Amino acid sequence: MKYTILILVSLLITSCQGIKDQPATAEGFEAIEKEIKEKFGNNAYYTDLKISYDKSIGNMISLTVTEEPESLKMGAYIYSQHTSWKKNSNIVLEVPKGSKAADFMYQLNDTTNLSNLGKLVEKSKKQLIDENKLETPALSMAYIYFPKNGDISKAEYCINLEPENGGTTFRFNYKLNGELIKMDY
Repeated sequence: MKYTILILVSLLITSCQGIKDQPATAEGFEAIEKEIKEKFGNNAYYTDLKISYDKSIGNMISLTVTEEPESLKMGAYIYSQHTSWKKNSNIVLEVPKGSKAADFMYQLNDTTNLSNLGKLVEKSKKQLIDENKLETPALSMAYIYFPKNGDISKAEYCINLEPENGGTTFRFNYKLNGELIKMDY
């Protein structure tokens, strides 16, 4: 019973925070994904989705999205502290003749999602704390890398972490299944 109440309270707190205030955790990123889906639809397609964090501003999200991939028209949007979603530009894609535009995009679903990205941010922070004795690693940027050739087997979750007060950037790359590809700095 205690655990159920604790989970409900943490979900309530998480859901009351805005995008800019969500923590770099599975639950925080899941709340960001929910907001993105509310804005752009559950069936939207993406070619770019980045979450950046700045201590003084909070989370900033940039993404390129369409609801109709075969139209080849996408919009580039930014969400930051001072604006809700703001469209920066219109983009027209070019795909090889005979190809489907959707093959060069991804959707937020079981395979690619922000909850998994948040879990990997948590895992990366723990690794830096345990192995590098870094006391307070903070998110700099997290994003889903999707190759321009549409090969989903080469898609990655990418995470950049830094010490809370700046310094060396630690870069983590993971396969979509969560397997570490590499870590460097």
